[in-house]
This record gives sequence, structure tokens and C-alpha cells, in this order.
Amino acid sequence: MKNILFGLIIIGFTGCLKSGEDTSTATCTYDACAYKAPASEIQAVQDYLTANTITATQHCSGVFYIIDNPGTGRSVTACGAIKATYIGKLTNGNIFDQGTFDRFIALSDLVGGWINTIPLIKEGGKIRLYIPPSLGYGSADRKDANGAVVIPGNSILIFDVTLDTVY
Repeated sequence: MKNILFGLIIIGFTGCLKSGEDTSTATCTYDACAYKAPASEIQAVQDYLTANTITATQHCSGVFYIIDNPGTGRSVTACGAIKATYIGKLTNGNIFDQGTFDRFIALSDLVGGWINTIPLIKEGGKIRLYIPPSLGYGSADRKDANGAVVIPGNSILIFDVTLDTVY
């Protein structure tokens, strides 16, 4: 179950970086608003937030977020690489993954909800994400090595992310 985030690449954006490019200053042409969750998924996230009296900001892509700490370090673009500490939960509170990236990972290799919102904070920052299914793991069930469903298809994902380092 560990590192599901690594194994479940939903949206791949190629051509953002050349090998070894410094992402803190690289020009990135990625448009975070170009790929938007369907209105029904956005409404489902809004309904969850309302039912749980959570006030969050809506990103143009349909991800909702709360910035707990904006950070003070370097910024990352959607085409950058990061190290982060995270906890991933379902709306029922079940934790499906948690950890710290022990190496830099390209933001473009992660789910769309991360690609679109992690650039909103800087190094040292902390953000909570409420990700609609199409910007998360999609409609298929995600199973562990034993075949047990860990993330049911069409799940809203909740991530608490601390941006530890920007490469």
C-alpha cells in the first residue's frame, strides 16, 4: 500500500523539463485550468465540504484547497520536482497512503490535483487538498498487492501535503 502515489500516475504531462533542468527557475507552459473536473464531481466535493462545515477555496480546475501555511522558501512550477510529506485519506477518514518522498519526484508524475495546486505554496508550506475523482485516481478501483480495494473508483481524495523541498 505504501507509495500508491508513485504507482498511480493518472495524468502525464511530457515535455515540461529537460533532464537535469533546475525547476525553481524553469519556464513552464502548463495551464492548470485547462483540465477541469466535470461539474458533477465538483458538486460532489462541494457537498462533502458543506456537510462537514469545511470552508475551502476552489481552484479553477475543480480542486478545493486550504492553505495552512503558505511557506517561505522557493516556489515550484507544475513542471518542477519536489520532496513532500503527505497523508492521503478518503472522505470516510480511511488513510490509503502516507509518507515522505525520499527522493525528488516530478510534480507532473503525480495526480492532476497535486500538479494544479502544489504550486500555490512554497517550500515549507502546508496545504490540504480535496480532489475530485478525475483529477485523482479516476473511476477504476485501486487495489493493493493482495487484491483488496484500497481506493474505490470515483473517490474524492483528501491530501494533507507539506512541501519539504523544491528542486
